[in-house]
Amino acid sequence: MKLDIHDALVLLVIFAVLGALICVWSGFRSIRKSRSVAYYRLRRQQVGSGWRTLLFAIVFVGIALLLGRFGEPVAYRYFPPSPSPSQTPTISLTPTISLTPTISETPTTTLTPVNSYTPTVTSTPFLPLIYEAQFKSLITPNPGAVFSPLKFSVLVNNFQPINPQTVFQNPLSDVIATYSYDGMVDGVQWTYLWYQNGQVIPDQSKTLLWDSGTGGWGQRELALPAERWVPGIYQLVFFVGTEWKVLGEFRVVGEPPTATNTPIPSLTRTPSKTLTLTNTPKPTWTHIPTATRWPSKTPTR
Repeated sequence: MKLDIHDALVLLVIFAVLGALICVWSGFRSIRKSRSVAYYRLRRQQVGSGWRTLLFAIVFVGIALLLGRFGEPVAYRYFPPSPSPSQTPTISLTPTISLTPTISETPTTTLTPVNSYTPTVTSTPFLPLIYEAQFKSLITPNPGAVFSPLKFSVLVNNFQPINPQTVFQNPLSDVIATYSYDGMVDGVQWTYLWYQNGQVIPDQSKTLLWDSGTGGWGQRELALPAERWVPGIYQLVFFVGTEWKVLGEFRVVGEPPTATNTPIPSLTRTPSKTLTLTNTPKPTWTHIPTATRWPSKTPTR
């Protein structure tokens, strides 16, 4: 039988009250018996013992009052209680709004749609065989293990969601699911699956060995590039062994930004410096004509 802090304190109060009653009975009995003692000194010792026993009864009563008034808050300060969520998540069987949320065409300062989104009921989730084939644990899961309903937000502080929502507006970078759990066993096989419009997101879904203790708080993050946040329904499902424990979903509205391809600059070859030789014609020699001698006159006698 497991004994929690509240039950232990109630048991201690009962023991203190019983101790007080026993001390009162023993003290009065000792005082009454002292009347039949003939010797004065023995009678005084008997009476003193009775009054001391009555004093112990007062102490026990004080202990019972202190435990009942201040014991539980002090104990919880040093031993925080494990969360005990309900075993069956409550899901509305009738959707209260249409599946297509209405958004104002004129952008406003807030990114929250006008109408809130109510999750729709889905069929019983099942674990795909591709993940079941990856099981490594030989530990039998605790059938009493429970998870609280999942809450989704973009900001978390100490496992507590800040402004949880069920409808998110693009652009997005990540969405965080927070939850509490109880009754888990370290080393058991567990699986979490992220769905996008009914299709498993392989790079965001895993099956692991549990290592987070019996009870506490946890969180799981869905981080995708901005262009992969297509509008539609996103779901997160937890399995312990092959049994599903909790399912949560939210809706993404608005078109995601388109990915821009940055062109890669091509390499431009620089012209190589090549020396080109030009043929320069050499000058030709011009022959100078030789002088022609004129005939000289022959002197006559």
